[in-house]
Amino acid sequence: MTSPWATHAVELLTDVVIKRFRTCSDGEHEREWRALTLLEQYSPGVAPSPLEADLSAASPTIVMSRLAGSPLRGARVPPDQLLSMAQTMTTMHEAVPRKVAADLPLRLWNQHHAVRGIHVRYARLAERVPSPFVTQAVTTGMSWLQRSRLTTTGEPYMPPIFGQADGNLANFLWDGTQVRVVDFEDSGRSDRAYELADVVEHVSAWVDSEFDTLQFLGLFDLTESEALRLRECRRLFGLLWLLVLALEDPSNPRNPPGTAERQAERLMGLLG
Repeated sequence: MTSPWATHAVELLTDVVIKRFRTCSDGEHEREWRALTLLEQYSPGVAPSPLEADLSAASPTIVMSRLAGSPLRGARVPPDQLLSMAQTMTTMHEAVPRKVAADLPLRLWNQHHAVRGIHVRYARLAERVPSPFVTQAVTTGMSWLQRSRLTTTGEPYMPPIFGQADGNLANFLWDGTQVRVVDFEDSGRSDRAYELADVVEHVSAWVDSEFDTLQFLGLFDLTESEALRLRECRRLFGLLWLLVLALEDPSNPRNPPGTAERQAERLMGLLG
């Protein structure tokens, strides 16, 4: 059995999960195994326990314990689950010592990767004929990006943390008392503001779920510099998602009709 949101082959057995990696061009299998072992060492219980791995196989395979619970994606996320999710993320961010986090490779889809991904997708936009409103939002977003400190000054120094690096709500499981986390193939060194932006701007937070972004973010005590970076990173992810959705194949859509227009409206709100 495979999750409808999975990008690799995931076999769910009674007590264990077997994950087989289809592609590993960015060391996804190593990132996942490293993350599971780090969290087992520093914060056991928030993620699956690593059981065994064959990282050198043609299709690298990891066996981990199976967590109880249902994904937060696809439903309303009530206040108690928002609180537990915030607590779990805080635990992940704080449990791995800063010195250890600083030595990790940068997470995938880090700031530089996201900026590059935006430019690559913007160059391909001629392949589609987006609506005038989507076109306007993309133009406004690209103008912002050109001026943004994310482009002009590079990545600022922020306290390094371990980042799970995939804000899809399908990766957060509620077992009735606690939210725990799965899917660490993109994980690595990050910062708290960037990780929070990844979660709240992920399309899963609104396209098929009810997620109170303001309430969730209010559960974190951010520094002034983190709050400023959060705002910029939310815009960055908002623009990236708009281009992803605008380039979606209309003959094989992954999201409901009008999703790109809704994302355009979200981005314009973030840029306002």
